[in-house]
Amino acid sequence: MAPSPSPVDRAVGAVVGSAVGDALGAPFAFGPEGAFSARLPVPGAAAEMCGGGGWDPGEATDDTQMAVLVAESLPAHGGLDLPDVFRRFRRWAAAGPKDIGLQTEAVLTGGDPWDTAAEHFRVNQRAAGNGALMRAAPSAVYFARHGRAATLDAARRLSALTHGDPAAGEGTAMLHELVRVALAGADPLAAVPGALAALRPEHRARYAAVLAPDWHPDLATEFNGAVWPCLGSAVWALRTTASYEAAVRAAVDLGGDTDTVAAVTGTPAGAVYGIGAVPERWSGALRVPLPGFGGRVLRAPEPADLGRRLTVPSAPPR
Repeated sequence: MAPSPSPVDRAVGAVVGSAVGDALGAPFAFGPEGAFSARLPVPGAAAEMCGGGGWDPGEATDDTQMAVLVAESLPAHGGLDLPDVFRRFRRWAAAGPKDIGLQTEAVLTGGDPWDTAAEHFRVNQRAAGNGALMRAAPSAVYFARHGRAATLDAARRLSALTHGDPAAGEGTAMLHELVRVALAGADPLAAVPGALAALRPEHRARYAAVLAPDWHPDLATEFNGAVWPCLGSAVWALRTTASYEAAVRAAVDLGGDTDTVAAVTGTPAGAVYGIGAVPERWSGALRVPLPGFGGRVLRAPEPADLGRRLTVPSAPPR
């Protein structure tokens, strides 16, 4: 039996696992179900980081680019500095990234202050998108050591920078809590009922439906670009597979918003199985451009180093 991953290995697994899922799924975004396996039917092929759809092989999308901005802000400021995160997001958006969500772009380019920029999107049809969920791996790792209340609060506050609908924050909070449990070596799937109880009451029923053991992505009532089916699909992929690789492949094969569903899946899967379970043929090909930041492009092993930095103890969250 393989040794259980260390807490640091799990933390790095969550951060790198999310980025790898993003890059693996990017070429198949908004395509049909099963496209990944149809194109690459044999697991282990070197060409799995194939590129396409405007993405170079191994290139990460806005999901990971925004996650890196969060990951660099947290240790730099010893905790959650929301104005700093928002400034980083705004600088990135102004540089014309290859991909950016419609609502995120509107919030970041609208000129409003950081603490009110997303408020008028509370009732927008896109307000409960998965754009906060997709970037949550670093903050989930960073705040896990501070306990459930702190990690839920941080998730909600980070989500609200760009997503005014509280439903987006509750989904991000749920992901934070599942990662917290996994980093401690416990089963995040067994922790779902307790995590649901920690959500705000008006959101519990909808999340309970998509996180139920018998839920399948085919039962989704919205496109998986919405926060509920995106998180539900990630938990389904984790529940119905037995490895990081299988979970992320299953996520990409769902079709639709494949980069984000795979990024969200890779977060708890990486935390459960550890960085050693993330195939090197995937992680070694990873490249993360950072528009607006001097032409920087992160390559392996830089995302792993970021993950390790997030585990260094700091002051309690502000």
